[in-house]
Amino acid sequence: MRVTIDPTTEGVLNADAGSTVRRTVLPSGVRVLTEEMPGVRSVSIGYWIAVGSRHEADHQYGSTHFLEHLLFKGTQRRSTMDIASAFDTVGGESNAMTSKESTCYYARVLDEDLPLAVDVLTDMVTSAVLDPAEMETERAVILEELAMAEDDPTDVVQERFASQVLDGHPLGRPIGGTREAIEAAARDDVWAHFNHWYRPDELVITAAGGVDHDTLCRIVDEALQDSRWDMSRRSAPAALQAAQEQHIPVRAGTETISKPVEQAQVILGGRGMRAGDEDRFALTLMHSILGAGMSSRLFQEIRERRGLAYSTFSFSAGFTDAGYFGLYAGCLPSRVEQVTSVMADELERIATEPVTAEELTRAKGQLRGATVLGMEETSARMSRLGGAELVRGEFVDISDTLAEVDAITAEDITRVAARLASSERAITVVTP
Repeated sequence: MRVTIDPTTEGVLNADAGSTVRRTVLPSGVRVLTEEMPGVRSVSIGYWIAVGSRHEADHQYGSTHFLEHLLFKGTQRRSTMDIASAFDTVGGESNAMTSKESTCYYARVLDEDLPLAVDVLTDMVTSAVLDPAEMETERAVILEELAMAEDDPTDVVQERFASQVLDGHPLGRPIGGTREAIEAAARDDVWAHFNHWYRPDELVITAAGGVDHDTLCRIVDEALQDSRWDMSRRSAPAALQAAQEQHIPVRAGTETISKPVEQAQVILGGRGMRAGDEDRFALTLMHSILGAGMSSRLFQEIRERRGLAYSTFSFSAGFTDAGYFGLYAGCLPSRVEQVTSVMADELERIATEPVTAEELTRAKGQLRGATVLGMEETSARMSRLGGAELVRGEFVDISDTLAEVDAITAEDITRVAARLASSERAITVVTP
């Protein structure tokens, strides 16, 4: 079942395996989406704010990820230890994630402990204090995190490739910021960023598992009424982020980063597709054939037949209005040119020659299994609701997804690959 999300109204639908998906907009503009899964005793719940690294002003660069850390460091009601021990006491889990377009604070608990999770997460998102002393502690922690990433050549090549294929655009910046930005971050700028984005009309709450929708709406509303936010004003939800495809220039050619490594890291790629593109399932199948798993063309040609690399694969990254793709390999520095040539040849081949019936059948089986098995987790279903609300503007259940996958033809794969192959090419290499 495919359902377009109306930004302002409530909806109910029966999804796969007897689960029920519901959506409510509270008077304050807060959106609550649930998927009740019969027989499940746990609940995954996420508090989503549609702000990521792409939305930061230059003087606030790194603030979104900084806030991900700081919201665990105390509120008007809770200390850092109170937040940490709340979920440990009930055997639950909590964490957060920052992306280029959203931030999510999430937890997984027993169904009976959902009120606790709501209370703590609401407190964190609405009433964090951003204590100056805690900010200095977390500044040091984030600098260590950035240093760790800079020591990982795979992270380095991924980050530099993104900046190359999204030349000059905020989407091409590292999510965590740079050492210079974090060292310069002022508490007032981070606080202003927090107050601008963390407000009722920007908050989306999603939950999946053993959850009753009406009960969740009630306890969420009660928690919000007790928060720092002004809940007296009625407000419409914030508009869905622009989904029209944006043309972002590629800094074509080869860029080399020198690092003291034994193995070179290579990515070849270019512009891809936005997250909601109608060809996204065909794109996933194309990657399955080209570079996902041991039976893929890249693995068979580069590793099995030629012995040029240990690890090789293809990938895509999609956002609301843009995307990119890449072919990766890790190899000896002396083999970079040969490996890059093989990757380019394989991209051209899949863009011009139809894939075989055997390859298409295997790719569909791989995607079907990964989709269904992935949705066995409450956290995956919770995240699916977040993506439906913030990125795609529609909910697609598993049955409809599988039907769309089954309908894809070999011609669709060639057409999608040709879209990618027509992009300007960027090559990023990390090498000694």
